[in-house]
Amino acid sequence: MARETQELENFVKEAYLKGCDKNSIEQAILDAGWSKEQSQNALRAFANIEFPIPVPRPRPQLSAKETFMYLVMFSTLYTSAYHLGSLLFDFINKAFPDPADTRVLFHARDSMRWAVSSLLIAFPVYMYTSILIHKGLLENPVKRNSPVRRWLTYLTLFVAAIIMIGDMITLVYNVLGGEITIRFYLKVAVVGIIAGAIFGYYLLDLRHDEREI
Repeated sequence: MARETQELENFVKEAYLKGCDKNSIEQAILDAGWSKEQSQNALRAFANIEFPIPVPRPRPQLSAKETFMYLVMFSTLYTSAYHLGSLLFDFINKAFPDPADTRVLFHARDSMRWAVSSLLIAFPVYMYTSILIHKGLLENPVKRNSPVRRWLTYLTLFVAAIIMIGDMITLVYNVLGGEITIRFYLKVAVVGIIAGAIFGYYLLDLRHDEREI
């Protein structure tokens, strides 16, 4: 894989030296059977600046500190999202109680206390690490190509997509079964909005990376 990547980067370098523009180089790579991601990675290896010869970009280095920061950021994101949903579920249960299920209200106080405690700790940590990472990206844009960042971002998109799909399946299943209540619709909306917001935010972030080639 490393050899193929080097060969593709060498091709891009030779194409730039012969005066080809970025769009034509990318199209040639795609026509040859390479994937769009492979073509973008090869083009990303060279800076988009005016100079007689192609100028290579610095390659992102995998560091323990970077891995730690991204793991903390995404783990606190998952924790915050889960407990925000749990807290909103408790509010919905209190606003629209089910007379047949008395256990829900009995356990709601402990559940809400756990959710609030988790949010008070996890969400500020998520925001703090996000700000630090964002500052690092502004100072050194090449870090946007970090393997840790891209893998964890795609993992987050996958988890959010699975949750949204499951949410829609649950909605359709209950509608077909005639189990339609305001409480149920509100819970479906909570899950969909939280997962959708996370999916949309990080998808736009990846699209921003692609435009930075």
